[in-house]
Amino acid sequence: MEASVRAADAALRGLQSLAQGSLAQGGGSGCLERNDWICGEYLRTRSQELLSATLQHIGITAVSVLLGLLIAFPLALLARHRRGVAGPVLGLTTVLYTVPSLAMFALLTPVFGVSPAVVVTGLVLYSLTILVRNVLAGLDAVPAEVREAARGMGYGPARLLLEVEVPLALPALVAGVRIATVSTVAMTTIGSVVGYGGLGNLIASGMEGFFKAEVLTASVLCVLLALVADLLLLGVQRLLTPWARARSGGGRGRRVRRPAAVAKAVG
Repeated sequence: MEASVRAADAALRGLQSLAQGSLAQGGGSGCLERNDWICGEYLRTRSQELLSATLQHIGITAVSVLLGLLIAFPLALLARHRRGVAGPVLGLTTVLYTVPSLAMFALLTPVFGVSPAVVVTGLVLYSLTILVRNVLAGLDAVPAEVREAARGMGYGPARLLLEVEVPLALPALVAGVRIATVSTVAMTTIGSVVGYGGLGNLIASGMEGFFKAEVLTASVLCVLLALVADLLLLGVQRLLTPWARARSGGGRGRRVRRPAAVAKAVG
């Protein structure tokens, strides 16, 4: 999250430099009066507002994805161990994803009131569709012979899951987190209907008054947040699964070690 904050701050400075260059050519600081799309005066006078909205956006996104993952993992385990439950679990998460966001927030407001909890809960429910399926797909992709080898070495269910299955399922799991994170960054903006949409608040207010600089700046920052989050998670995935890079050709010419438990299980 700290890296995302630094990236957002750097993006703000970049936008301000671009706007200042535009003002130098266009003459004067009347870009607010002219209602220009790129306006250095707006960035200078509203920098604190932009930073506050960006931090709120990052916070809502991070909490929503983390809670979604904490809920999705046990649901995926339940669906894997009890195949009769898999259909209802996957079906329910899919149905939740089809509920329009405005309707979802309206249904949650009587329960949580007008608060960030409305937005976070809605985003968590939406993320379950992606996360449950990816966690389940990753665990199902673990070769049966690896499981049998680990059991033969005396691994119990918990140790088998944590030391063998989860490491091998990491590529699919992190891929699901990446998709859920980018999706959540975009959907957080809808939280502006209850006043907790991060950058979406600025986009909504800018559209209401057709304030071009506010709409463009908030939109660009939202896109940058999604890109930065995806790149950070891609880096995490590459760090956690060096053997996957080697298998795809990225580690040619060098020996890449798997986690010890996995290496033992696969021989």
